[in-house]
Amino acid sequence: MTTVHTSSIQSLPLLARGKVRDNYAVGNDRILMVASDRLSAFDVIMGEPIPGKGEILTKMALWWFDRLGHLCPNHLTGEAPESVVTPAEVPQVQGRSMLVKRLRPVPVEAVVRGYLAGSGWKEYQDSRSVCGVPLPEGLTNAAKLPRPIFTPAAKAQAGEHDENIPYERVVEIVGPAMAQQIRETSIAIYETAAAIALQKGMIIADTKFEFGLDENDQLVLMDEVLTPDSSRYWPVEGYEQALANGENPPSYDKQFVRDWLEAVRIHGKPWDKTPPAPRLPAEVIEKTAAKYREALERLTA
Repeated sequence: MTTVHTSSIQSLPLLARGKVRDNYAVGNDRILMVASDRLSAFDVIMGEPIPGKGEILTKMALWWFDRLGHLCPNHLTGEAPESVVTPAEVPQVQGRSMLVKRLRPVPVEAVVRGYLAGSGWKEYQDSRSVCGVPLPEGLTNAAKLPRPIFTPAAKAQAGEHDENIPYERVVEIVGPAMAQQIRETSIAIYETAAAIALQKGMIIADTKFEFGLDENDQLVLMDEVLTPDSSRYWPVEGYEQALANGENPPSYDKQFVRDWLEAVRIHGKPWDKTPPAPRLPAEVIEKTAAKYREALERLTA
């Protein structure tokens, strides 16, 4: 397995480097998306890669795209990513890349929550609502919501935090018909995926989708989908106990890294969550890699 912190495809023009993905232009109508092994926490990219992470994310995304096509078209071209790079560059893209259609991105993060967690739980404690969606009294941390809710965010510039926005703001950005289509499609995908995951013993607490428009202005699911980087996955075992204790359930993601970063001290002080990130110890890297592997194996078994 080739570990890739930062890809270097010289035969194609680089479009952008995200927190995890490096995107290259293939002609005017396609993009080669390479999932690196980078990991970001608190919006800061770690210096050390998580071995296998890019391949795991790609396998999971493809597995989900395969099962969700009846709900919304996706950006896959069906062509082999290896076909657009030089033979010497194949090891950088093999198993970790998608060759996708070039779309006009919708500037809204489509977040769906089925459970109260993270920033949603914080907001609920203050206002009994999340992103302007009112919720009943008496919910606790990690509680299942009466029904999934659409809690969009505005896509931030690189290095900035995405900002939660009310549904009315989505209507202003994309118009009422498109806003409604994004909300209904996102909730339908989440409900379908959550039911599939539950059969595998996994809870999808929340997730975010990204959409683009094709040349016919059709809504298309793009980027990654339902990976541990874009979704909060909990194993069913341990959930009830965590709920009863008001704690966060154990999760299949970078929680090990977040917890270690919260606890680490630099010259006696907590890390201020600005670059550069502290060096991750080998044990944290391996535990995080193992969690990603377990998520993929459990889902696809």
